Amino acid sequence: MSIRNRLSLGLVPILAVAAMPLRPEQPMKPTLQALLAPWKGPFGGVPPWDQVKSGDFVQAFDLAMADQRKAIKAIVDNPAAPTFENTIAALERSSRMLDRVNILTGVHFSTLKTGDVPRIEAEVNPKLAAFADEITQNAGLFKRIDAVYAGLGKASLTPEQKRLTWLYRTNFVRAGALLDPAQKKRIQEINQELATVNTRFAQNVVAEESELFTVIDSEAGLAGLSADYKAGAARAAEARGLKGKWVINNTRSAMEPFLSYAENRALREKVWRAYVNRGDNGDARDNKANITRILQLRYERARLLGYKSHAHWSVELSMAKTPERAVALMEAVWKPGVAQVKADVAEMQAIVDKEGGAFKLAAWDYRFYAEKLRKAKYDLDLNEVQPYMQLDKLREGMFWAAGKCYGLRFTPVQGLPVQHPDVKVWEVKDAKGAHVALWYFDPFARAGKSSGAWMNEYRTQQRFDGETSPIVSNNSNFTKGAPGEPVLISFDDAQTMFHEFGHALHGMLSNCTYPGVSGTNTARDFVEFPSQINEHFFLTPEVLNTYAVHYKTGKPIPQELVARIKKAAKFNEGFVTMEYLASAVIDMKFHLAGGGPIDPAKFEKEELARLGMPEEIVMRHRPTQFNHIFSSDGYSAGYYAYLWADALTADAWEAFLEGKGPWDAAVAARLKATVLSVGNTVDPADAFRAFRGRDVNTDALMRKRGFLK
Repeated sequence: MSIRNRLSLGLVPILAVAAMPLRPEQPMKPTLQALLAPWKGPFGGVPPWDQVKSGDFVQAFDLAMADQRKAIKAIVDNPAAPTFENTIAALERSSRMLDRVNILTGVHFSTLKTGDVPRIEAEVNPKLAAFADEITQNAGLFKRIDAVYAGLGKASLTPEQKRLTWLYRTNFVRAGALLDPAQKKRIQEINQELATVNTRFAQNVVAEESELFTVIDSEAGLAGLSADYKAGAARAAEARGLKGKWVINNTRSAMEPFLSYAENRALREKVWRAYVNRGDNGDARDNKANITRILQLRYERARLLGYKSHAHWSVELSMAKTPERAVALMEAVWKPGVAQVKADVAEMQAIVDKEGGAFKLAAWDYRFYAEKLRKAKYDLDLNEVQPYMQLDKLREGMFWAAGKCYGLRFTPVQGLPVQHPDVKVWEVKDAKGAHVALWYFDPFARAGKSSGAWMNEYRTQQRFDGETSPIVSNNSNFTKGAPGEPVLISFDDAQTMFHEFGHALHGMLSNCTYPGVSGTNTARDFVEFPSQINEHFFLTPEVLNTYAVHYKTGKPIPQELVARIKKAAKFNEGFVTMEYLASAVIDMKFHLAGGGPIDPAKFEKEELARLGMPEEIVMRHRPTQFNHIFSSDGYSAGYYAYLWADALTADAWEAFLEGKGPWDAAVAARLKATVLSVGNTVDPADAFRAFRGRDVNTDALMRKRGFLK
């Protein structure tokens, strides 16, 4: 997953453009006004998707930037002594118009990237960097922030106000506020170039996923796959004008089932290579040179800012604090992960040999023979499970679990503007019937939509200048079912849906005053904790027995099948661990490697060989498609965060099990009060300590993964 369109303290808008000549005397077009104006309608206003036109994006950014520039000038020119209210609070207010533009355009850039949208995105991203630097390098503004920070010991402020002040000052310093003019200028140049290269990287990946696909001419090539999967592949072919054939799209949701069940080994290899070589095909969309340049620029910037490496800069405000602590956790899991993979590979190779395969297990065979091994050891075929994995029913299960834990109720809302006909909206209320949030769901893959799954905050909860309720969304890439037929998703996709909904709950249940520290605006190795703990509710008997029902018979999933699922819960954990961990380790090593030119393919191969990476597994995200770390600074030197958060999650889940079980009301209430509602108003380590009563015990992580009995 990833969280997109997150704003950090209002300092760095997602997208912005340099000023252009304005003509305020001319009437503003309604479509331009829709991008800029406070949202209207019910629920405190809703995004006006039906009025937004991409042709207005550039001018909207220009106007919104001018608006924030004017607000910041007023802060700097204020003759009154700096205070929290006239400086920090004023900064929180300053970006409201630009925030709205960012959200409305950002959703187009991630889910509707067709027509002129990619060109506009490439045009405005570098100018965003320039505007962000204009703010953080404003000497007069920083002087006022620094004065408020210096007076924190004497000021009568709330803990949230003090933390927000500290975060503003810290982030300004981290952006170069204390550098000399020449250094500031170079930081500006670096950030603008990074914005250009990051955007090019991401657009190359989207193009590789949209335009590269595998065509299968005969249904025989789909032997082993479910009827539902075959039907989806036929629809995908028809959508591309290839009626009578079958298309395997170059997305994870299409690739993984194919590699797990397709009997044709040559086609498995073809689909696998198309997927793992995204951005690495030696053509105009090859991303290797982009990676080399991104790493050089990040290293130079980190050194200018006084850090040993980009990794040291990136990890500083996380729970890990240093790259060394992140690496230590990864190393602790690496060795048992490799051992488990080797044991599993030996058993899978035995199956190959027994069947007369006469080949050594390769990466494109791993999932296929893992399913055979799962069947042999646990009498479990996940194809048995999929008929019970109806998207709509499982969504209702998510709602039920959120109600059971946190007292939330979900009601469909009709008639609100949406950005695409696939998008549906629900109102969220608490147990007393009071409005809490709006939840938008955009479930299906389409041209111009980034792959994967993620959460957006369209509007962040705050009590600043009045109560503002959150508007959040979840976005997936499921394949649509046939007309009138339910959408069936894989077991893994069901878990991912619960994961992303955990992020949504984090945004919905926020109870903070200031947007800069509200919702999911917290450390990235903490923000994955609420999402990962929500995954656990998927496999509870209450959810499975009621919401995992057969799409034809309506009967609940058989108890003996549930028992087999649970018995096999830790099966293939070696693969899951190493596929992820290889990506996290390479990410960190890239950003600790220094400033010399790096050949990404050579670096990947040599580092993984040195670490003893099993050759039967590739990174979950190979460098040339690793959007988490190369499409923005986002998770750069931070992909370890999922493992760090999983340590928190495993320990936290044991708190439920030590109590009355998954639905222990007291534990859920404590999780909501100490974690889900606090945003970044407290240090994440203190938040976890408040929930658990102590620091995290990583033994729980090893138990969860089956590496510690």
